[in-house]
Amino acid sequence: MNPAQSRAMLVISEFLVALVISLFVVQFLKLKWACSRLPPGPTPLPLIGTMLQMDFKRLHETLIKLAQIYGNTFTLWIGHNPVIILNGFPTVKDGLTIHSEAISGRPTTPFFQKTAGGKGIIFTSGHTWKQQRRFGLMTLRNLGLGKKGLEHRIQEEAHHLVEYFMNERGDPLDPSFPIVHSVSNVIAAVVFGHRFSIEDKNFHQLIENNDYLVKHENSIIVLLYDVFPWLLDHLPGTHQKVFYCQEFVRSFARKEVRSHQESGSPDEPQDFIDFYLAQIDKSKADPDSTFDEDNLVQTVFDLFLAGTETTTSTIRWAVLYMVAYPDVQEKVQKELDAELGPSQLIRYEDRKNLPYTNAVIHEIQRYSNIVAVGMPRECVKDTMLQGFPVEKGTVILPNLSSALLDPEQWETPRQFNPNHFLDQDGNFVTKEAFLPFSAGPRVCLGEQLARTELFIFFTNLLRAFTFRLPEGVKEINTESMLGGLLQPHPYKICAVPR
Repeated sequence: MNPAQSRAMLVISEFLVALVISLFVVQFLKLKWACSRLPPGPTPLPLIGTMLQMDFKRLHETLIKLAQIYGNTFTLWIGHNPVIILNGFPTVKDGLTIHSEAISGRPTTPFFQKTAGGKGIIFTSGHTWKQQRRFGLMTLRNLGLGKKGLEHRIQEEAHHLVEYFMNERGDPLDPSFPIVHSVSNVIAAVVFGHRFSIEDKNFHQLIENNDYLVKHENSIIVLLYDVFPWLLDHLPGTHQKVFYCQEFVRSFARKEVRSHQESGSPDEPQDFIDFYLAQIDKSKADPDSTFDEDNLVQTVFDLFLAGTETTTSTIRWAVLYMVAYPDVQEKVQKELDAELGPSQLIRYEDRKNLPYTNAVIHEIQRYSNIVAVGMPRECVKDTMLQGFPVEKGTVILPNLSSALLDPEQWETPRQFNPNHFLDQDGNFVTKEAFLPFSAGPRVCLGEQLARTELFIFFTNLLRAFTFRLPEGVKEINTESMLGGLLQPHPYKICAVPR
């Protein structure tokens, strides 16, 4: 290369560097201007926003720490997209209840669009969400939610779980699979109309794929997908396995739908799919109807995912905490023995006579804090949050952990303490800051089902067994595994018949 060519190459290189720097500076200044119209927060950088300041493995704790610097309403950036964080019980409550209608949307991010395609309940907004959620609630009630019919199914699965543990004869066991199998069969009976054998290989695969989704849906690479979808669509990684698992669950749902269609419409619908297929027929002439097979499949996906993993994780924590806090376990058992007969069928109604047991179950939910941050919301209209103007389309993230761990609301927020839910006379008391199911119009659809399951499974297990560490094991890990839910690390215990 001659000197003239070298000089030309140098000029071009300098020009390109100057251009990149100029674009970076322009983008930085645009972000600074955008920040001036939003709640305070760390200074974002072009392309990556404030992702360097965010520990995604402990996101809920990161948000609590950042709130101490910037206040309980602050802004983070995922790429060039701002996310307003609501932290602390009063702020979270204000957003989820007082401004519930304004922030009732769900962001249409590339990841949500790829995973749900604007269908179902969890990932939708507006007319679709309202119609699908209203129908979902009505159908669950028709199938016995809050009534003895569905409670009987839960009692049946609790019996199967106790029987499984009993067959182990006090030997060390990992309780994860029998618990998830029993819990899954409750929602399977509601949605599909039948339970699955513990030997069913397809059901095993369904549970495994469900579990993978929960563990990895909040991974950093999934969050990066929303910033660089055009790139990550062509790269291998955790996100591709997440997409595969989602399609497996949807495929499982489609097969169940086909089976129902081939069986024909029953005179009286027996399960969720029956009710939904009947609704599709009723709504054919309605131009505003969102009832179709794609919405049915995604709604089944939503119900199964939400109805399995949260309750399963909470029961796994419950067993773990009874081993870690044997004095609490003993007090629960004494109350159960005093109020219930050894073979009495346990009903959800019995919680009223079991204040300490009820308090323990609530404290398990508060302390395990499995949902951690909660699902993001989107403003569906301009509004004001904590004195800050927020434009339509802005993403809002309520940090549910900050309510469950708020030192202004709980005497010992970082300790396992059932007295949080008891008054001085030992009576059970509700707490406004107890928000494991979120709040407002997007409160967990299956809250009543989950409460009933937790009570019936927990009381049946504690009445039948004392949970202990295996011989030779001195310590048990009560730290959480990181993922879409905060789950316990795998563990083994001995379920010793009482």
